[in-house]
Amino acid sequence: MRLSVIIPVLNEAGELPGLLEHLVPLYAIGAEVIVADGGSEDGSQQLVSGAGVRLVCAGRGRARQMNAGATAASGDVLLFLHADTRLPPSAEQAIEAATRRNGRRPENMWGRFDVRIQGSHFMLRVIAALMNWRSRLTGIATGDQAMFVARPAFDAAGGFPEQPLMEDIELSKRLLALSRPVCLLERVTTSGRRWETRGVWETIWLMWRLRWLYWRGVPASELARLYR
Repeated sequence: MRLSVIIPVLNEAGELPGLLEHLVPLYAIGAEVIVADGGSEDGSQQLVSGAGVRLVCAGRGRARQMNAGATAASGDVLLFLHADTRLPPSAEQAIEAATRRNGRRPENMWGRFDVRIQGSHFMLRVIAALMNWRSRLTGIATGDQAMFVARPAFDAAGGFPEQPLMEDIELSKRLLALSRPVCLLERVTTSGRRWETRGVWETIWLMWRLRWLYWRGVPASELARLYR
């Protein structure tokens, strides 16, 4: 199994040096690392080029960027990683072992990691626990959980729908038609900056409201306006 790690970025110069250093052990053992930039203006592209990692330029929008990265990737399994998220030390081995352990058809395999949210507010631990529990119950994965998917399954699902929000949820729904996700206990660590910047309770309310509205059929374009 060859792993391709695809990272959508937009003006992430502050996160990229630490992230690329964090990924050195992965590409040292043969994993492919692709940064899909959506038009950064803060030097992000130069940082990527200087690190020797593959850079793909795409139109702005996380779904569009991840699809562009997937098109350029050569791996058997695609792992989509946010710039502010860090993988556990044995991420590649965990994915491969889970596939063998569950006896899944490799072409239909997909899944995600449990998540830990970094930050000082006590509610971030509760939010992470609820995210992990909800994901196991529903089979829906989120981008914060570092989704991974076999190339044939990604292609069969049509990739990420190019919508401005909830692209991870929509892809999960399509992949559920192929198989249930692998839910790894190993944890990725993601930044709590979104919650702490907007306010933890305010962000909890906003995210639950957006999910409820999406379930009710409100277009993703309208949800993106509310999110902003």
